[in-house]
Amino acid sequence: MRSPHIYRRPVENAYLERVRDQRLKRELLAMLGVVVVLGGGLLAYTWIHVETLRVGYRIGILEKQINTLEERERALRLEAAHRAHPARIGERAREELGMRPPSLDETLFYEELVP
Repeated sequence: MRSPHIYRRPVENAYLERVRDQRLKRELLAMLGVVVVLGGGLLAYTWIHVETLRVGYRIGILEKQINTLEERERALRLEAAHRAHPARIGERAREELGMRPPSLDETLFYEELVP
């Protein structure tokens, strides 16, 4: 505990001049430069890493889409081959369009058409 009767006088020195320490200023600037360079390098590394991950995920998504589309293309080619089969075409013509083979009176022969 301080005793209450101690009196402190402020120091008055009108002849002191404040001089900036140039060495300290250089050290602070050097330290700031090192921090900026290291921080910038760390940020650049982090950005590159994040972009690599983002592009990797995008590639994965696109590969899944490619596989899905290739599977769909195979299914459509198989369906087209099935529908293009001559027996299937005749069956569809009879069932869906009501077509039938022509009768003898509906048939025109080439010899009858040429004069």
